[in-house]
Amino acid sequence: MQKFLSRLIFIPLTVAILMTTMIVIGQDAEDTTQSPVPETTEATAEEILEGTAEDSRYDPTAAALAEIASMDVGKSDWPQWSGWSHRNNTPAGKNIPTEWDIDEGRNVKWSAKLGSQTYGNPVIANGRVYVGTNNEGGYLKRYPPMVDLGCLICFDEETGEFLWQHSSPKLSAGRVVDWPLQGICCAPYVDGKRLWFVTSRGEVRCLDTEGFHDDENNGPYKAEDNENKDEADVIWVFDMMGKLGSFQHNMCSCSVACAGDILLVNTSNGVDNGHVNLPSPNAPSFFALNRDTGELLWSDNSPGTNVLHGQWSSPTYAELGGQPQALFAGGDGWLYSFDPKGDGNGKSKLLWKFDCNPKETKWILGGRGTRNNIIATPVVYDGLVFVAVGQDPEHGEGDGHLWCIDPTKRGDVSPTIALDAEGNPMEHVRLQAVDPNKGHSTRSNENSAVVWHYSWIDDNGDGKSQFEEQLHRSCGTVAIKDDILYIADFSGLFHCLDARTGKRHWTYDMFAASWGSPLIVEGKVYAGDEDGDVVIFEHSTERKMIAEINMDNAVYTTPVVANDVLYIANKSTLYALKAPDTE
Repeated sequence: MQKFLSRLIFIPLTVAILMTTMIVIGQDAEDTTQSPVPETTEATAEEILEGTAEDSRYDPTAAALAEIASMDVGKSDWPQWSGWSHRNNTPAGKNIPTEWDIDEGRNVKWSAKLGSQTYGNPVIANGRVYVGTNNEGGYLKRYPPMVDLGCLICFDEETGEFLWQHSSPKLSAGRVVDWPLQGICCAPYVDGKRLWFVTSRGEVRCLDTEGFHDDENNGPYKAEDNENKDEADVIWVFDMMGKLGSFQHNMCSCSVACAGDILLVNTSNGVDNGHVNLPSPNAPSFFALNRDTGELLWSDNSPGTNVLHGQWSSPTYAELGGQPQALFAGGDGWLYSFDPKGDGNGKSKLLWKFDCNPKETKWILGGRGTRNNIIATPVVYDGLVFVAVGQDPEHGEGDGHLWCIDPTKRGDVSPTIALDAEGNPMEHVRLQAVDPNKGHSTRSNENSAVVWHYSWIDDNGDGKSQFEEQLHRSCGTVAIKDDILYIADFSGLFHCLDARTGKRHWTYDMFAASWGSPLIVEGKVYAGDEDGDVVIFEHSTERKMIAEINMDNAVYTTPVVANDVLYIANKSTLYALKAPDTE
C-alpha cells in the first residue's frame, strides 16, 4: 500500500511543457506494434571466445569477452563497472539462477557481510571479488564498526572469505565533501595484479590486488599504516583535491575507465553546502592519468561555472567511427567526448559535446526544476551512445530524458541552438539555457547528433501524461542486447525500448525507486530496487515476468555475473548466487 500511495503524490509537469520536450526521431509515438526478439540461442562464453557462436549480428557479450580476453584476468571475469569499457552489462553466463532464498540458503553459494550502506558495484577478477561500502562490517581490529570509513573490501571468489580492506578515513571538512556513512560508492578497475579506484577522499589510488599476502610492500608508495595481511597495499596515490584543486560535492565517486595505459577519471567537482556557489570553478572536471605511474596527462574543466550540483558519473571508452573516444557526463548536463590521448601538449582535445536537457528546462534548488545533470554512465552499443539524465536521489522524482546519439559528428551536436532576443546564438547559461520570458528561443541544430529521444509517450491518446507514460529521472545506466534496451528510473518504472528507434515495448512499475542498472544474461534481465526486490523478466519485447525476489534490504547496486555466478549486494550483505549444476 505504501508503494501505491507514493504514486498518488507524484505531480508531473504540465502537458504543455512535456510536449515541448518529447522528441522521438524516426518513429510514430502512437505506434505500439511490438517487434519480436530475433530468434537466437544464447552462446556460451566458450563459443563466443572461440568464435563458434552461430549468430553473427552485433553481440555486446562477444565484444565484452573479446576485450576481457585481452586483459590479464579470467576470460569470464567482470573486472570493472559494467564489465568492460563500453559499460553495457551483458555478460556471458550459464545456468544463472532465477530463484533463490537468502534466509534458507537455497542457491546461495556464499554471503559476506558489508557495511550498513553499500552503493559500490561488485567487480570480479582473478579469483577475487571487490566491493565498496562503509566500515560497519568491522573487518579490521584497528577500525571498530563505529569508526566511519570508506572501505573497499576484497573477498575470495570461491569461498567469500575476507582477504583485505582499503580504508579511507573521513575528510575533516565533513559532509560537504565526504558525506557520513556513504563509504566507497564506485567500482574499481582490475587488470592483472593491479587495481585502480577513486576513494571517498578525492583520490585516485592504485593497489596491489595481492595486498600484503605476498609479503611485499610494493611501491613507490610505502607509507601504509601497517603491513598486516588484512590491509591494502598501495602502489601510488593521486590527490585530486590537492593537485587539481577540485572540490567534490558530498562525495567523490567515479568508476574509472581505461584506454590502454590511460586512466580516465571524473573529479566530482561541485558546489558548496549552500548549493549555489562553486568553490573551484576553474578546477578540472575530467582528467587522464598514466595508469602505471599516476602521472597527469591532461585535464579539462569544460563545465566551468555551469556545474549544477555534483558530478558523479563515470567515464566510458570506445573507438567510434575510427576515433578513440573518452565519454564524460558533465555536471552541467552535457555529454562530452574527448580524444583519450589529449592534444599531445598536456591539454584536452574535445571531439563533440551534447546538451542532454531541452534548452527551456530550468534548474531549481532541491530538485524542483526540470533541468537535470547526469549520474548515469554513457553506454556504447553498436557504434551509438546512450545516456539518461537524472539528479541526486535526495531531490526526488522528476522528468527524465534518454538519448541515443551518433558519436561520429564533431563540435556542438545538441538537438537545438539557444538564441537571444535578437536571434543570435548564445553561450550556455547555467540555470536555464533559454528563458522565453526574456525573448529567448531555439532553432534546430543542423549538426545535431540525435538519433532518437525518449521522454514520454501518449499510449492511451488522451493528450495527458500519465505516470506510466513517462520516463523519470534516472541514476541508472542502460543495458542493451538484441536491439532491446532496458532502463530503470528513480520513480520505479522499468522501461523496455527498441534501441534502434526509441519506441517503447513495455514498462513495469516496481513501486520503489531504482538506483541501479539492469543486467542482461542468458535470455533474462534482472534489476533491483530500494525495497530490496529483484525483478527478473524474459529478455523480450513482450513483458514476461519470471520472478520477483526480496533481498531483505535495499538493493542500491547492479546485479552482475562472472564465471556463471550471480552477484547481488544489498545495503549490508554481498550474495554469490549459483544454481545447482545441470550436467
